[in-house]
Amino acid sequence: MKLKTPYKNIYTVLKTNRVIVSIVVSGALLSSLFSGWMVFNIHQKSLNTTFAIGTDGEVIPLKLVTQKENFQVEALAHLELFHTYFYNIDASNYEKNLEKALWLGNSSVDNLYRQKKADGVYNRILQYSLVQKILSIDSQVQEQNGNYTFKTTTVFEINRGSIIDTYELTSSGKLIIVDRNYPNNTHGLLITDYFENTLKKLSNESP
Repeated sequence: MKLKTPYKNIYTVLKTNRVIVSIVVSGALLSSLFSGWMVFNIHQKSLNTTFAIGTDGEVIPLKLVTQKENFQVEALAHLELFHTYFYNIDASNYEKNLEKALWLGNSSVDNLYRQKKADGVYNRILQYSLVQKILSIDSQVQEQNGNYTFKTTTVFEINRGSIIDTYELTSSGKLIIVDRNYPNNTHGLLITDYFENTLKKLSNESP
């Protein structure tokens, strides 16, 4: 005759524990896989998304595809901004404008600035109170194998008081994509290999 005891068979207990452990481990594994998939999915979406700051401070997501479609617009705006800062100068604003222009290009722009400074260009602006005013900026941007080159024609006038001279400057260079820097480089582009190709006098007008 078998005696009943309050203790369960040790094998039954072990089997039950094994089932519980298996369920817990499986649940943890599934949870980890799901979390990993969510992180991967979010990462993939973030690769195709960029962010901009609205006028009210709101973060606005923009699709990378849209950014690529708008690259031409941003490149032209960047070039117009640079040429305006670099060439639209007078005795009161040239330091501030040139500082802003140097944020938009690499050492090739800085070298040109230093060369002009050494040649006395900015001293003459101060000495004779010259006003150099942009009249038009026309840029062409081309892409080849992921490399962007540009050619810009800038028409500007130099007001010497009794005489106004008008010039046409042709410049060229390359554009590379960098991190956006607010407010110094809002388009996230950098001008490299910048070079002033030709400078031609168009007219000599007396007011």
